[in-house]
Amino acid sequence: MTEVYFHYFNAKGSLVDGRAAALMDLADARAYAELMVRSIIMRPGPEDWRSWVLHVSDDLGDEILTLPFASVLGKLH
Repeated sequence: MTEVYFHYFNAKGSLVDGRAAALMDLADARAYAELMVRSIIMRPGPEDWRSWVLHVSDDLGDEILTLPFASVLGKLH
């Protein structure tokens, strides 16, 4: 089990989450990251999330994956 951290970035700034999630492997980290992104983009409000990217790091600070919000949002029609 590994502790992972989730940090959100766009060109204007960042949101750093100091809470760790204990996950089993990279597949769990990716699934959890997608869940987190979906929960953020579903919140009511005017924010355009397409330019945001979620960076997932391990307990040593090494980045293990990135997830662009646009990949979860899909294409505009």
